[in-house]
Amino acid sequence: MITPDEAMKRLLALASPVDIETLPLLEATGRWAAKTVLARRTQPARDLSAMDGYAIRHADLPGPWRVIGESAAGTPFVSQVGAGDAVRIFTGAALPDCADSIVIQEDITREGHMIALSGDSRNGIGIGTHVRPAGSDFAKGQTLIEDGARLTPARIGLAATGGHSTLPVRRRITIAIISTGDELVPLGTYPGADHMPASNAVMLAAMLKHLPVDVTDFGITPDHKSALTAAFLKAADYDIIVTTGGASVGDHDLVQPALIDAGATIDFWKIAMRPGKPLLAGRLSKAIALGLPGNPVSAFVTATLFLKPLIAHLSGAKDSAPLTLTARLASDMPNVSTRTDYVRAHWMDGAIVPLSGDSGMLTPLAAASALIIRPAGSPAAFAGNMVTVIPVT
Repeated sequence: MITPDEAMKRLLALASPVDIETLPLLEATGRWAAKTVLARRTQPARDLSAMDGYAIRHADLPGPWRVIGESAAGTPFVSQVGAGDAVRIFTGAALPDCADSIVIQEDITREGHMIALSGDSRNGIGIGTHVRPAGSDFAKGQTLIEDGARLTPARIGLAATGGHSTLPVRRRITIAIISTGDELVPLGTYPGADHMPASNAVMLAAMLKHLPVDVTDFGITPDHKSALTAAFLKAADYDIIVTTGGASVGDHDLVQPALIDAGATIDFWKIAMRPGKPLLAGRLSKAIALGLPGNPVSAFVTATLFLKPLIAHLSGAKDSAPLTLTARLASDMPNVSTRTDYVRAHWMDGAIVPLSGDSGMLTPLAAASALIIRPAGSPAAFAGNMVTVIPVT
């Protein structure tokens, strides 16, 4: 068996990011930038007011001043500010030529066209007070978004402000999901005592809903090598082939031999982790084959740890590893043997609470909001200790 870290390295080494396409900003949201994005303009393009008030020359303090005009956002004052002059100015408006400071309106008394400071407010006014200098956000040519960064809504807004209407991203990832097992029946079919609904495909598709993927559910394939081989050959043009079930070593676990019959090469099989030990990865033509366990909890955990990072990698992510956080443990946990444990858990009062139940139970998984990572060989942990967790939704 190999470690989860080694499995991740070998899985990502199987393929490179897919081709680049250019999309409008809204359609690019949620993808990863395929190139470094540079600013096409300076922001702000000129000195702006950060407050409503009056633009003055600092050298003219303590005033009084004569108001000679107004500057509003998009409608600047077009003349210079001379000695003893002031311009009424509003937040976001351009600072008039020769003005260098803003006196906020709360510190001013006004009579007609004349203004004066109220009280001792002069002490808080310096050169550049309440001014947003040109280029204080970013300058033309500056890096706005690094290659491989996730295009979050905030980064989309940054790109738009920087002068972009489109962005280069990787194309969507195509995924074929093949459910295996003679015990499975289609959703909507009431199963008998010896059968169960085929829940893994819809669960995995739901996990990937907000990623740039196109998922095709190949349905249920029976536990016959020829049927599995045919399904694999049909899916060979996809980017990722995901199977659930049949990846172990029983007489009815036929995913590995069927992949080999279809022409696949197997890179690794069996991971020192719990749940999810019988994970398989290899290549079939252009596709990466990822064999997940049939147990729904194991399928969820391995999809979190391997499938989602693989999608991010193919999509050009600079860092495709799952997000990890440090959390305070709410209750004791036993020592760990030779396999890394991924324990379902949820948050309560700012701490993380391990959930009981074996890997065949879905109700604790439905209640979980995180997986606690317990590396192989870890000693017992106690309430109050800090542990590493992966948030899950």
